[in-house]
Amino acid sequence: MTSSVSKETKEMQWGRVLICGGTDWPKLGRKERGGKGEGNPDAPDLLEPHILRSLSNVKITSIHGSCCACHFIAIDIHGAAWMFGRNGPHCALGLTTTDSISECAPRRLLPVEIGAELGTKFVHAACGRSHSLLVDSAGRAWSAGANSFGQCGHAITSQISTFKTIDGPYVGGERQRVVKAAAGISFSILLTESGKLFSFGSGEKGQLGNGRTGEHITTGNKTGFDIEANPIPVKGLDDKVIRDIASGSQHTIAIDSQGVVYVWGYNGYCRLGLGNQQDALIPRVVPQFTGPNEITMGAQVVAGPTNSVVIDKQRMYWMAGKWKNSGEGSAGSPYSSFRYIQDLMGCKISTASCGGVTHFALTTDEDGGVMTVAYGQNAANGELGLGPDEPKSATKPTRHQPLSGIEVFSIAAGQHTTLFLAQPNDNFSELPRHPTEVDAPDLCLVCRKDNGDDDSPLECDKCDRPYHLECLSPPLPTVPDGEWFCPQCTNEMGALADCNPRGDERVGAKRKAPAAKENAPKRKK
Repeated sequence: MTSSVSKETKEMQWGRVLICGGTDWPKLGRKERGGKGEGNPDAPDLLEPHILRSLSNVKITSIHGSCCACHFIAIDIHGAAWMFGRNGPHCALGLTTTDSISECAPRRLLPVEIGAELGTKFVHAACGRSHSLLVDSAGRAWSAGANSFGQCGHAITSQISTFKTIDGPYVGGERQRVVKAAAGISFSILLTESGKLFSFGSGEKGQLGNGRTGEHITTGNKTGFDIEANPIPVKGLDDKVIRDIASGSQHTIAIDSQGVVYVWGYNGYCRLGLGNQQDALIPRVVPQFTGPNEITMGAQVVAGPTNSVVIDKQRMYWMAGKWKNSGEGSAGSPYSSFRYIQDLMGCKISTASCGGVTHFALTTDEDGGVMTVAYGQNAANGELGLGPDEPKSATKPTRHQPLSGIEVFSIAAGQHTTLFLAQPNDNFSELPRHPTEVDAPDLCLVCRKDNGDDDSPLECDKCDRPYHLECLSPPLPTVPDGEWFCPQCTNEMGALADCNPRGDERVGAKRKAPAAKENAPKRKK
């Protein structure tokens, strides 16, 4: 979907953010969260995808999370980063004043606010367990959060409390342009424009890819490992051009320009797909994706906490490692090498994502539209989003019914929460909103009158504020289709005036209904 706003954004694909799963950021995954699955009523588990109101009038181009993290970063068409989730004591989101940032009030960060030159944009992001990376249009990487192992790329300290630029990476004294980043629990990876990889952080399981862990005895007879606080080259890839990377908790998977797949780091549960459980201290080639048949080589790589996924050039979905808790693919019977998932054999997979216990894939349905496939065992917070009347878990790939007819094009699966990025359409507009209810007036904000059902006001799709058609400036002759945002939401910071993929401001509207339409999002009456 394109926009006619400007040349700069015309070709950029963008969408709206959907969210499902846990939202009680400080307590997600922690025992003190509450008994019998009961959480904070003010921060509910969302059992189906909801339109995130706080970003509902912002054009988002990419969403970023991690299977080992409880925070997210979204980047809009103007290069601003929107961040929310668990900030924690280590300032994973670059703030010292709060333990978490609500998804209902995300932090908006511009590059210029942290010292970048005017006109610089954020183009990519990565989330580690307790740290975050941002990549800007000038090829610089920025980081904030836990830094006890140098995973932020700065001199060792307990944390980097605000986003700081990383010095490097360098080749022959010349700084390289960074285009992508990936992160795990205690390490980070940078991909440069020239296709080179650099790592920093803890070398404990070989996740730095430098050929060693540096295991040694420290004071108190404790075991320590190498720490690299500055970006260092990943070994064995000097003559390769790497095009994409993905990191799990303690391992990384990469793919080069030919489609050859490389893995390194921790190999518990055979997550590297090499047929054994021996950690790989430097990148190892996965034999299944080396050719000579080009269509069997890799096209995309994905990493989960204990598994890896490769989508090959014929769009088949291959998995290695542990991906569920019982049966085949479990801790007792992990996939020691990459195997295709039987239930996805007939699907052409366009993209995939792995969360804490979840797995998602996008394919094409029988009508040529987008079909979202989801599965995952022990998904306790609704992060699969299969619906309030459906099981929270699914041990086999299943069609995601609440997303039927929704044009999803990107998924960011987190540890206990999932974000979807979708193009707005009529089906999208029928999804529930989060929060469901907001404090909005019942009468038109301009005339303060109730003209009856024959002249019911429009409701803003972000804030629910009502306006009569004739009270708007300029007045609207008819009710537009799809979404509509009120003047306040259109002009507020972050909306940046243009909210319509077709270039006008009337993205759509709905009359304030006297009765709720079946399956429609709840409206304030």
